[in-house]
Amino acid sequence: MGIWDYEPEDQSEIEYESTEALPGTDEKLAALSARIERGLPLWHPEDRRTYNDSEKIPE
Repeated sequence: MGIWDYEPEDQSEIEYESTEALPGTDEKLAALSARIERGLPLWHPEDRRTYNDSEKIPE
């Protein structure tokens, strides 16, 4: 069945790292899974959201 309305307590974004992984990739899913296991929010404000998020793409 599962818990479908899980919301962890608010966390400071400095308490967990953002990810540069693209949405839908195995790397991104692993990051989300690790966050859930640690009781952290799924989304970090600085997570990469699209391919064009060039701020975090090395030149």
